[in-house]
Amino acid sequence: MKFRFRLSSKASKVVAATSNIAVNECEVLMRFFHGNIDQRAKTNLYVRTDYWREYWNDNKQMFNVPEKEQYRGVLTPAKQIKIDQNAAIIAYLSKCNAQITAIKNIVTTAFSDVRDYKKLPNDWLKTLLCKPIDEPETEPEPENFFDVFNEYIETKKMSDYRRRHMRVVWLDLKRFALFRDIDLTFDNLTGDTLRDFEKFLVDEHKYIDEAQCGKKDFKQYAKVCNQVKDMIQRQRQPKPRGKNTINNLMNRLKSFIIWANERDITSANGFKDYKINECVYGTPYYITIDERNHLYHHNLSDTPQLAVQRDIFVFQCLIGCRVSDLWAMTKDNIIDGAVEYVPRKTKEGRAITVRVPLNTIATEILERYQDYQGKGLFPFTTQQQYNRDIKKMFRLAHLDRMVTVINPTTREEEKRPICDIASSHLARRCFVGNLYKKVKDPNLVGKLSGHKEGSKAFARYRDIDEEMRKELVTMLE
Repeated sequence: MKFRFRLSSKASKVVAATSNIAVNECEVLMRFFHGNIDQRAKTNLYVRTDYWREYWNDNKQMFNVPEKEQYRGVLTPAKQIKIDQNAAIIAYLSKCNAQITAIKNIVTTAFSDVRDYKKLPNDWLKTLLCKPIDEPETEPEPENFFDVFNEYIETKKMSDYRRRHMRVVWLDLKRFALFRDIDLTFDNLTGDTLRDFEKFLVDEHKYIDEAQCGKKDFKQYAKVCNQVKDMIQRQRQPKPRGKNTINNLMNRLKSFIIWANERDITSANGFKDYKINECVYGTPYYITIDERNHLYHHNLSDTPQLAVQRDIFVFQCLIGCRVSDLWAMTKDNIIDGAVEYVPRKTKEGRAITVRVPLNTIATEILERYQDYQGKGLFPFTTQQQYNRDIKKMFRLAHLDRMVTVINPTTREEEKRPICDIASSHLARRCFVGNLYKKVKDPNLVGKLSGHKEGSKAFARYRDIDEEMRKELVTMLE
């Protein structure tokens, strides 16, 4: 069983005995886990917010706090005070720790007497820790929407890739709520609010230009940016979002709402009155085996750094992994003439090991960098620079044939040279597309690419090209 503690977002002012000044106190909230059991309750224990996070997290050993437990505050802590220089603070926190330990013991003892976990009432923990009967009943404090969303991001099993994207959704919602000047809750996140949020995502890039949005919205958005600048490492200027991007974002938000419904945090679900449109993708484009080999053998001696990134790209074309998996690989991933890895994007929900045998070119590239002493397989730059280098190497190798793509923002067809839109994901398409042309078995190719059977994403790679069309027609002869 596991416990997690955090502070209520509702603070009250009290006079501190140690300093005779007014300070904030908040009630400690408990969350209890065991298997599929996930319950929450108030503890009736109040602590000073300026001592909560910094001292417990910095002094876990002193207070015997297990590493897996989190003592997480929701308010900004006051300035740090050296704990070893203030005996009163140590005494205060020791007392609080003893009270929390006592509460944990009450729950542990009571839970050990439970015979059938499946029949455990949903309010078991609340009943166990409820206030005395002679005290007046109060309405339960509603869960803070953004606190619960944060909790979902931190505790829900998901890949690092998805966790990063969930944080993007959280921040997008925060900017939206500040821009519209609303206190976002589960109840007011209705279908109309979701449609308004969608409009905000479509128009956000306009709010940095007074000529496009008007003086009022321009000033309001500047105020929003100032308020959120401390929440992230760096503030990026918003860019136009395509419909697929917005649809994917709304799907991630929907998964959070469903999670909150399943845990009885709320019964509200604005998505019952809001429809997420299907994503639209164009025919996948990728380089042929001849184009890949042409790139590999093209002379880049005048740009040695680019030649290194070219080798990395060709190696990626030969194993078909995502760039995040390639970045994480080390020499330990090379086993008996093959590369083995667990895809990072899906490892939480479907942890499978992908094994791709290395062909002659892949082995040749690995041997070229066998003396590299870095953590990874190759001397990488950054993922952003890697994508820029891929475009450069394509232009130098004159890989500039025209391909048809769907503009992600307008959803209109466009003809563009492949060198202008080449990126690291093109290597994965090269692997999947060319293999499928050879074997025409999606499940077999999926074993090497890490796609699950019937994957919608994989289906986009299975374009029937001109060569396959001819083969099908000849079957009628």
